[in-house]
Amino acid sequence: MNIAPVLSVTGIRKQFFGNEVLHGISLDLVPGTVHGLVGENGAGKSTLMKIVAGVYRRDAGDMRLDGASVDFAHPVEAAAAGVATVFQEFNLLPDRSVAQNVFLGREPRRRGLIDTAAMRRATAELLDDLGIDGIDPGAQVGSLTVAEQQIVEIVKALSIDARVISMDEPTAALADHEVAILARVIRRLRDRGVAILYVSHRLKEIFELCDTITVMKDGALVSSDPVGALDQPTLVRRMVGRPISAFFPDPEPGTETGEVVVQVRGGGNTQLDGIDLDVRAGEVVGLSGLQGSGRTELVEAVFGAAPFTRGTLKIAGAVRAVRSPRQAVRLGIALVTEDRKRTGLALNQSILDNALLAIRSVFPRRTRAERARVPGMFEALELVSRGPQQEVQALSGGNQQKVVLAKWLATEPRVVLLDEPTRGIDVGAKVAVYRLIRELAKRGVAILLVSSELPEVIGMADRILVMRDGRIAGELPAGSSEETVLALATGAVSERGAA
Repeated sequence: MNIAPVLSVTGIRKQFFGNEVLHGISLDLVPGTVHGLVGENGAGKSTLMKIVAGVYRRDAGDMRLDGASVDFAHPVEAAAAGVATVFQEFNLLPDRSVAQNVFLGREPRRRGLIDTAAMRRATAELLDDLGIDGIDPGAQVGSLTVAEQQIVEIVKALSIDARVISMDEPTAALADHEVAILARVIRRLRDRGVAILYVSHRLKEIFELCDTITVMKDGALVSSDPVGALDQPTLVRRMVGRPISAFFPDPEPGTETGEVVVQVRGGGNTQLDGIDLDVRAGEVVGLSGLQGSGRTELVEAVFGAAPFTRGTLKIAGAVRAVRSPRQAVRLGIALVTEDRKRTGLALNQSILDNALLAIRSVFPRRTRAERARVPGMFEALELVSRGPQQEVQALSGGNQQKVVLAKWLATEPRVVLLDEPTRGIDVGAKVAVYRLIRELAKRGVAILLVSSELPEVIGMADRILVMRDGRIAGELPAGSSEETVLALATGAVSERGAA
């Protein structure tokens, strides 16, 4: 039985400053389904979402809600009609309670005063409807995790009885266990008959959660199909115009593995124990494991952000006590952190200033020379911007990550620690990062790659180290299966052995 769409957009066009960015986009959102929207950064996904949300007005085309033409002039107008959007940047007040945020501007009143008790009861009921029992309606939003704040945004949408909810990269900043919680919430919304428009770069989630997948490229509609009619290679080819096999480039010709550059023996601190590690020049060592296994803690220990307190660390054969990031940078070590916005960039500064951050801080005398090299690095990284003076916060996620990489390339490192280097960036930008990794390896740089995406670790690493409970649980060769990596990460191998 065909169910009529609750929201339809047909032939939507939008232009900015005479440049058309949406070229006649059409899609239907059906009650009780999750509609995935995928494409590279710049494909037009966010622009389409903002038209649906009432942030932008369309230039041409039609949008119908329950068959009636609508043209929202403001997000408040869209919300009043039952169309809600959860953007990547939350619209929450951190110093207010969960209940106050959920009912902001629509507070229940009693005898002319805000009825706080009623507001908390209603919020608790909404949370209970979603099966969430760990969020206190009276808690300050600023004290919540990113995943919990995401759920508060969804509860806000439910409080207005939204029938359509658009979600823009809802899992980009979430840990694996938090992604599972959000997935459960999304399925509950779907089962209640809500139509969900779901934008994500994580293709695994798209296939697990979505009923229909629409692909956009360069502002145009490429395809829209039931999820069962697609596989990942086909989807990637439609998004980027090249096969998935091109995702993970082979090592550059002439790449050779050299001497050990990083060596740890018996390394430990409050979160790590018994770490034995070798990373050679020209080698990419993958670091895998479940969330909380100690992957980030290990690269932070090598970088001196959370130093080893026992064991020995050698850099290029010399014993070093790396106690600070500044000391690590002087030794030729670079760390691309997993949260580029919080720890990798100064968002309100220019692209150029960000690229020179590490140099100015640690090697100030080299600033003038590196400033001259920066444009060439940007060109090699295929950075897309309006120029070096543009603020970094205005760039896409992929281009922000390229600025982070440029910042560290300017220090000419011999060791590069990469913690989730492709998180939250589109597939095209991922390929650019992979090519850079291969180029660095060819130059003889030692690389330690942390990633939650098993295909990424398997596709890029020369060896794979698997962590569990702050220790290295085992080592696997290049090309090992996802099942083998997971067995080590979860302890299934040792459990079977003990049995």
